[in-house]
Amino acid sequence: MTKDRSEMIRVDQAGEFGATRIYAGQLAVMGDRGPHSAEIRAMAEQEKGHRAEFDALIAERGVRPTALQPFWHVAGFALGAGTALIGPEAAMACTAAIETEIDEHYSRQLEELEKDGDDPELADMIHRFREDEREHRDAAIAHGAERAPAYPLLSAAIRLGCRAAIRLSEKL
Repeated sequence: MTKDRSEMIRVDQAGEFGATRIYAGQLAVMGDRGPHSAEIRAMAEQEKGHRAEFDALIAERGVRPTALQPFWHVAGFALGAGTALIGPEAAMACTAAIETEIDEHYSRQLEELEKDGDDPELADMIHRFREDEREHRDAAIAHGAERAPAYPLLSAAIRLGCRAAIRLSEKL
């Protein structure tokens, strides 16, 4: 397996791990009766499934997980809890921002994988997961993400953090 494929698997597993932590933080604040708790719980379950598939791929292919996982464990939960504390629309803004970045990230990976044609298993996973992430983004927008306080600033900050997390997790 090429170094690039190891990096793809490492960063994607880290991202799915981070997503489960963000949703855990949101649900810890919102509980079961929050305005969007059912939607968040459903998205969290999908992310949990994505993570399980990447966990299996990491084990199968002998890829080293990111060394930053303990940091993402705390940071993801804090981001989720923090946005939920601002309000349900801010929690949705967090999802919309992250999923926008992940859509772009997965799309870049798919372009490379389809061009090379050397890893159809990984390409299929990323394609399936990208479609789920797009659905999450669209659902978050439909549930009021853009009505969050200071939405443009909040979204831009979260997207910047997501891009940084991607770059760091590829290498570390």
